[in-house]
This record gives sequence, C-alpha cells and structure tokens, in this order.
Amino acid sequence: MATANSDPAIRPYPLQYVWPLAMKDGTQVTIRPIRPEDEPLMVKFHGTLSDRTVYLRYFCSLSLAQRTAHERLVRICFSDYEREIVLVAEHRDPKTVELRILGVGRLNRLQADKETEVAVLVSDQYQHRGLGTELLRRLIMVAKKEKLSRITAEMLRDNLAVQTIFKRLGFRLRLFGDPTSVQAVLDL
Repeated sequence: MATANSDPAIRPYPLQYVWPLAMKDGTQVTIRPIRPEDEPLMVKFHGTLSDRTVYLRYFCSLSLAQRTAHERLVRICFSDYEREIVLVAEHRDPKTVELRILGVGRLNRLQADKETEVAVLVSDQYQHRGLGTELLRRLIMVAKKEKLSRITAEMLRDNLAVQTIFKRLGFRLRLFGDPTSVQAVLDL
C-alpha cells in the first residue's frame, strides 16, 4: 500500500523541462516534454521531413506511413519519463493560431543504468536556425538533472552538420567498426 511519502507508480509530467525559446530568426517556440495528445501533431511533423532528413536520422528510408503508424507514435507520445524523455519544440503561428511541432529530441536510457542515447530531428523548414542545437543543449541539461553519467549518439559519417553541433557541445566523436557511422560521446 502506498504511503504519503512514497513515489508515485507513474512519474508525473516533468514540468521542470518546459522552456520558452526565441530561435535565431525570432520565431518563438516552447520546448517541452511530449504528451499523449501530441500524436496528431507528430503526424503533421513527419509530413514536413524530406527523404534526406529521414535517411540521415534513421539510417534508412522510412515511408511517411511507417513513421506515422499509430502503434509507433503511441510508444513515442506515451513516454515513460523514467526510461526516456522526449522533448518537442512547438510553435503557435500568430496568424493562424495553428500549433505545430518543429523539432523532436529524445533521451533513451540504455541498459547501463546511467547511460542514455540521444537523437534530434528538426523539420526541414526550420533547420539551420539553431533549433537542433538548442534541443540537444536542453537534452544535455535534462540528462544532468536526471543524474545520468554519459550520453551517446550515433550518426552517419557524412552527416557533417550534425557532427559539428555535437563537437561544439562537447561530445567526442569516434568511428564505429561500421565505416558508415560515427559515435558521439559526452561524459557528464
């Protein structure tokens, strides 16, 4: 039986990870943990990604139908905050008041209790505006607050723009046995 001092069975929505942000071009966004009701916004978000962006993130071609399958999005939107933190960058268009997700970043805890893997994906229209860097910076902050000890990421070897961002934020890059990919490591 739970007592007043025991932890809840399900971790509550982590409000401490909500931040306002002005992008380089002045676009106002909110970075926040994903919620179950974000699934329709995630479907629209995936529709904004080019084949190249999808390939660079997933290392293969995935159709829009595969990326937006309900079963897949449920696993992402109904996040277990003990095992993973998924942050979205949302923007409300001031003219249409339409809410859109512009980018997604996630931390997945690995089997090693204090290690996590990170990945970031930004809508093509909003790339090269600092949003991916800021999502990664916020994920590093989350990892530190969660008392994790190491963050890793895997990226394609020809994804030089992302490698530059990781290096700028303090990650060490190292080659895998696979000649097509690079691993980034940050000890916290």
